[in-house]
Formats: sequence, C-alpha cells, structure tokens
Amino acid sequence: MKVSDYVLQRLREWEVDHVFSYAGDGINGLLAAWGRAGDDPKFVQARHEEMAAFEAVGYAKFSGKAGVCAATSGPGAIHLLNGLYDAKLDRVPVVAIVGQTDRSAMGGSYQQEVDLLSLYKDVASDFCEMVTVPEQLPNVIDRAFRTAYGRRTVTAVIIPADVQELDYSPPTHAFKMVPSSLGLSPSAPVPAEGDLDRAAEVLNAGEKVAVLIGQGARGARAEVEAVADLLGAGVAKALLGKDVLPDDLPYVTGSIGLLGTRPSYELMMDCDTLLVVGSSFPYTQFLPEFGQARAVQIDIDPHNIGMRYPFDVNLVGDARQTLKALLPHLKRKKHGTWRKKIEKDTARWWDVMERRAAVEADPVNPEHVVHSLDALLPDDVILAADSGSAANWYARHLRIRGSMRGSLSGTLATMGPGVPYVIGAKFAHPGRPALAIVGDGSMQMNGMAELITAAKYWQEWQDPRLIVAVLNNQDLNQVTWEMRAMSGAPQFLPSQAIPDVPYADFARSIGLGGVRVEEPGQVEAAWRQALAADRPFVIDFRTAPDVPPIPPHATREQAEAVVSAIVKGDSDRGGVIKQGIKAKVQEFLPGGHHGGQTPGGQGRKK
Repeated sequence: MKVSDYVLQRLREWEVDHVFSYAGDGINGLLAAWGRAGDDPKFVQARHEEMAAFEAVGYAKFSGKAGVCAATSGPGAIHLLNGLYDAKLDRVPVVAIVGQTDRSAMGGSYQQEVDLLSLYKDVASDFCEMVTVPEQLPNVIDRAFRTAYGRRTVTAVIIPADVQELDYSPPTHAFKMVPSSLGLSPSAPVPAEGDLDRAAEVLNAGEKVAVLIGQGARGARAEVEAVADLLGAGVAKALLGKDVLPDDLPYVTGSIGLLGTRPSYELMMDCDTLLVVGSSFPYTQFLPEFGQARAVQIDIDPHNIGMRYPFDVNLVGDARQTLKALLPHLKRKKHGTWRKKIEKDTARWWDVMERRAAVEADPVNPEHVVHSLDALLPDDVILAADSGSAANWYARHLRIRGSMRGSLSGTLATMGPGVPYVIGAKFAHPGRPALAIVGDGSMQMNGMAELITAAKYWQEWQDPRLIVAVLNNQDLNQVTWEMRAMSGAPQFLPSQAIPDVPYADFARSIGLGGVRVEEPGQVEAAWRQALAADRPFVIDFRTAPDVPPIPPHATREQAEAVVSAIVKGDSDRGGVIKQGIKAKVQEFLPGGHHGGQTPGGQGRKK
C-alpha cells in the first residue's frame, strides 16, 4: 500500500464519499490511487480548482458533512484559495488536500514550487501540515477532519508528489511517533444555571423583545419558535440563517441588514430587549441603538461572544441545548401591541414586495422574476444566490417553508459560487431539486464553465433538476448601485457594462435545457418549464438594470439623492435614465403610498 492508497482509505473511513478536484501532476500519485480504489471516494471533476472548492463548500453547507477538495501543487493550490476563504469566513468544515513538488526539489526554485505552508497559513490557520514521511499518517488526516468539524473551519494537508509514491508504514509504538484513531463524538455545551438565570432575568423584564438568529441556530428551530411564543417576540434572520426558520410564521420578519426587510429593521429599531442566537451578524447599525435595549447572546464559539453589541449576558453553548435549558426560566408574555405590530408590519412588507414585483420595467423587472418563483418552489428545494443584486431579491422575495435549504457567500460575499454551490448540493442530495439565482457577471465569471460539470454528471442524480436563473441586465448591477448610493457617482460604463451572452443557447449546446425570457408574461411559464424539465435547465431572464435594491433603512432624502445623481449624469446605454424611475423609488419609501409611516410617527427620523 502506497501513501496515496492509504490517504484514500482514510478518507473512506471518515465517510467521505466525494472529493471535488481537478487533475495535475502534483497529485498524480493520488490520481493513480483513485484508479486502484475504483473511484472511491468519487472524484468529481470541476472545470477549475476554485469551482472545486466552491462545490466542496456547497456540499458541506447542505450536507452537514465536511467538504473535501484536492488540487495539484502551485497554480492548483493557489486556485483553491478563494473557495477556501469562503468556507472559512462562513464557518464551514472543508478539508483541502494539495500536492507539492518532490522533497528533493524544495528550495530550488523548481517549477510550480510555491511555499504552500506560508500560502495556507491564514486560510487554514487552525490546522495546516505537510506530510514528509509516511508515519505522519493517519494522524495528520485525522486531525485535519477533527479540526474542520470541531472548529467549523478550513484545514489543509500538503503531500509532496514523491511522498505520495512511498510505501505506507504506520506509526509504531516508539519515541517521536504519533498514533491516531478515528471518530469524533458531537458535543453540545450548555451554560451554567446561574448564567441562564441572568439571561432569563433580562428577557423576562423586557416588554418589546426581538430575536436575531443565524446559521448557528439551524438545529434549534423548535426551540426558537417556543422562545418567540413565550416572549411574544419577533424573529429576524441573518442571511446565512435564512433557512433556519420558515417565513410563513407571521412573526418572522425576514432577513436583516443591507439586503434585509423593513420589518426586520423596524423590529431592531423599536425593541427594548434583544436575544441573538447563533449569529455573528456584522452590521452594528442594523442592531438597536446602544443603550436602547438590554441584550443576551448565545453562541457555541467563545470567540464570537460579546461582539457587535454591548450584551448584558453572554452564554457560550449549543443553540438547541441552551434554549431548551433556558425555556423553563422564561415567563409567558401576553401577545399584545408589540407582537401585533410585528405581524402587521410583516404582512404589509409582503404586500409591498408583491407591489414592487408588479412595477413595470424594461424589459423585465428582476423583482417580478424572483417573486414569481416564490409560490412555485418545491418544499424540498435547495437554493443558492450569487453575490450581487441577485442576493437582494433572494433575500427579500423568496419565503422559506417546508424543508427548503438556502445559502450564499455570506461573509466573503465573493462572486461566482452560485452554480458550484448547487452542484455540490446535488452530490449531497441527488434526490432533491436545486436552484441558483445568479447575475450575468457571476455567470460569465464562473457559472458558464461549471454548466459543463452539470452536463457531465446530471444523469447520475435521481432528481435531474438543477436550475440556473441568470438575471441578464448587461450590468455589474450591485456595484453600479453602490457607486450611486455611496459615491454619488454615475454609472461608469467601461467598468460596469458587460456583454449580452446567450446563456440558454449555450446550455442547449451542451445537452441541457434552456430558454430566454424577454417579456414579463413569459416569466412564470419559464419557471414552470424549468421545474418540470428532465435535465438541468438555464433560464436567461433579460432584466432591467434600473430597478434599485433600496436598503430597508433608506430615507426619502437618501433615495432622492441617488435618483438625482442618476437623472443628472447617468447613462443607460444611449440615453438618460428616465424620470419614471423616481416614481418607482419614491412609491416604496417610508411615508410613500405603499411604504407606510416610519415607526414612532412623524417625529421619528431614522
């Protein structure tokens, strides 16, 4: 047995069933071992190492298991980095196995020689090791997996090409040898009773309780619902926690932050008590004013405790077990004015979303595209959104229900993971439909090539449905709007305008399904066609670039300043953007016809 054979054996013993990768001579020993092992674990060939890493992230996010990716030395290892940083920042367990030049060539400025220990020192800061003798195994592999699982992070194992070809010999019962063993039992820490009492005192004393949940609360759905019921609270969700609680609960206000909903913003601005569970949501300005609310935080990671807000009580513990232990200490509150206001604001918000989706745009309103999908989604669908304005519409228009799952690059906010995320999801759950909403910038950057990966593997999936919806507005739209809002600058076409590409035609050319939509009346039929397709399907939606993703906290003055900048100096492929956009924006602002008054009446300015 060679070292490479043993590495694959140990992966199987860690119940790894897929490795996302791309070939290269720095891992030739591993590739040969894959042949000897009958492709077990399955080698999934991406089109690029970055996509392999994103697929490993998607697999990990939607399976709960560690994602594994592999790459050759030098450029292959470098290409993995963006996907690995996505995993690290979103706290997803991923193990990277990378090749290196032969030991005899190290230090000789050899071809493709990169100091991988230094390169990976940050992204795999919790565990990054190079195997130089066979006896380092299995310990290095085992620690990579235990650390990835235990700290929900990225780990890396570097194996020089010549080491892969050595005969495997295990560590012995001797000095300077490190034996190892398989397994990692789950742990669920719970705070002490005294700390639970202090937290309950804060929560019981409040009259207007708000709850913010993140992905760390994913296993605690029933407990979060019970807490919200007892405290008469509203629940907002960080975007990575969008699928933690269903949106058909009347007190769930939806996403929070720049891409969030107005009810979530108002929930935070008006509460007197805040409970944060499993979230390190970074934008302090969307949390209550300092001194306005007493607050409790629950997080399993001590490093995340006490951040973002001056919490009165910080509880280190597993979300589900901590909430279960906390519940008997909580006193039931009457569902009075506060809860009724939350439910009324939330219902009004969904009415506003429906009205915004109905606003005419040239050629198609992107909000209409995504809003039309909402009612058609299967209850077991897996969703992904790419970074950009597509993430706005995913956050605001799609309501989670049933066993739906959804994610995006929440912290790194990198472009390009949408399509590889759902490919990774299909290997984790081949019997469930998967759907990605991506912008045309992300599709051109990464998505089109990765359709080839879908074409290569889709016939192995029990449910062949993998849908990619491209919001094709020929504009890097999110950055365009950020330029207008933050810099008061008009659109800079040389940097923002991108080519119109026939995405659906390309999909059909490689054996997938596809259709182009250029009129609002075609939108729902296209969704139905894709959801009924017998193979992966691409919908090329020609959408308008002039539909603003208005932040939930925008004032009329801020939005009018943006509109003024557009009307005065912004071109829209051959003409000044028409004044009609001003009415579109104003209609949904605070105090507008559909926006309603800001909380607190005329005297309040937020």
